Amino acid sequence: MSNDTNPMEIVSKQIDAANEILQLPADEVACLKHPERTLEVNFPVIMDSGHMEVFTGYRCQHSTARGPAKGGLRFSPFVTPDEVKALASWMTFKCAVANIPFGGGKGGVIIDTKKVSEHELERITRRFTAEISCIIGPDRDIPAPDMYTNAKIMAWIMDTYSMGKGYAVPGVVTGKPIELGGSLGRTSATGRGVTITLQELLKLYKMDFSKTRVAVQGFGNVGLWTAKLIHSLGGKVVGISGFKSCAYNPDGLDIPKLEAWVAETNFIKGFPQAEVLSLEEVLSLDCDVLIPAATEAVITADNADKVKAKFIVEGANGPVTPAAETILTKKGVIIIPDILANAGGVIVSYFEWVQNNMPYYWEEDEVLNKLTRAMIKAFHDVDDIRSQYPGITYRQAAYVLALRRENTARRLRGCYP
Repeated sequence: MSNDTNPMEIVSKQIDAANEILQLPADEVACLKHPERTLEVNFPVIMDSGHMEVFTGYRCQHSTARGPAKGGLRFSPFVTPDEVKALASWMTFKCAVANIPFGGGKGGVIIDTKKVSEHELERITRRFTAEISCIIGPDRDIPAPDMYTNAKIMAWIMDTYSMGKGYAVPGVVTGKPIELGGSLGRTSATGRGVTITLQELLKLYKMDFSKTRVAVQGFGNVGLWTAKLIHSLGGKVVGISGFKSCAYNPDGLDIPKLEAWVAETNFIKGFPQAEVLSLEEVLSLDCDVLIPAATEAVITADNADKVKAKFIVEGANGPVTPAAETILTKKGVIIIPDILANAGGVIVSYFEWVQNNMPYYWEEDEVLNKLTRAMIKAFHDVDDIRSQYPGITYRQAAYVLALRRENTARRLRGCYP
């Protein structure tokens, strides 16, 4: 893995770029670059065949200076320690930008979920939960769904943790089923936050939302919800990728019909109202806004020159590498960073945690109104920083804000002992 795509190297470079403005002492910057703790667990699980298989998992807590660690849990064959550490770091800064009282956490299990049965997946989840239960909890570290995990898996985690306590502890995870204390509005929250950010960006640049051509890379929860919400608000999604191909229509895609087609066929290919392109071509479509909403490091130095969009709004974590950003910035492309654009998920996770702790649950309209206010405030907080330092990027501005808030908390707490 090159330094340009190594996630920990990317985090380090992003912190350094912001600190060129902040000028924090070197020892304080070193603290910001290192997670507080990372737990690696290797645990056996009895498979359906009766044989035992050993799985490896991680849980990283980057910071608890501003509150409990908070972050997703992914099940993927490609989980690595550096990926988990970087994602936990980004979560710390995301929570600081959104100004919610959490630090960053992240976890994962090295597993291909397509190769295990439902019963095996449950046993793997429950055993992993037991292994990390020593460091998670509603006041310590609160996991949430991420890549290839969902509300059902969060329910298993909540139940396993609760069995160890002897009573129900709904606040140990977020993204749970509504019936177990999940929050209304959580499923769409990240995509909704991306959409709200896009709306504020276009207002700032005096662009007509209904005439803005948007391409979305990714057909998972974030990409699909972003596309659905843009379409429902009268926007024009000209391209969306996923399932090994990209659907393109310069006049705008009918997203509900495309969603129904994919639900029926499992593929974008063959959708009658679009031209089908290769998976990679979504990044180079003729559009105004590109929303990478899948995984990290998809826009690199190798393909940045092909990007035609004027704006990039990061729905995924770390989709644009530093080398790619240098090329894009020279081209005049405006990039809204992940720690701002996709903060909607953790904001509503915070709302879910608050409701669990009360316990008192809000109607969906109240959740969505609170989310909208929080996202708009975060966008303008970052834009205000950018105004204070003419010439800096939105990413630098977001990191200046995040590092300032995070480091202030660390200074106020002091260094124990």
